[in-house]
Amino acid sequence: MNKETSDKTAADNTAVDGTEVDGTAQPAIASSLSDKEREAIAKLPYEQARDQLIQAVQALEAGGLDLDASMRQWEIGEALSKRAQELLDQVRAKLDGAQAAQSSAGASAGTQSNLE
Repeated sequence: MNKETSDKTAADNTAVDGTEVDGTAQPAIASSLSDKEREAIAKLPYEQARDQLIQAVQALEAGGLDLDASMRQWEIGEALSKRAQELLDQVRAKLDGAQAAQSSAGASAGTQSNLE
C-alpha cells in the first residue's frame, strides 16, 4: 500500500466526534460547533430537532456551499440526528415499560394475586 492509499484509508476511518469507525477508536477532530450550540441542540424537543435536521440535509443536498460550510451543516445534522434518536429511544423505553407492565397486569387479572 502506498502512502497516498494509506492516508486516504486513514482519513476514511476518522470520525468527527472521536467515536469508533470500523471497530477502531478514532481521535476527535475539532468541531466547528460551540459548546453553547451543542447544549442548545441537546435541549431541543423532537419535532424541532427533526425539522432542523431536514433543513440541514436540504442545505447539503442543494449544494453550492463551500467545504467549511458543508462540514458545518454536516456536523449540525449529526448533532440533530443524535438528539432526535435519543428522544425516540426514550419514548421506546417508556412504551416498552408500559407494555411490560400491562402484560404482567393482564397475566394476574382475575386471580387471587390481583386482590393482594
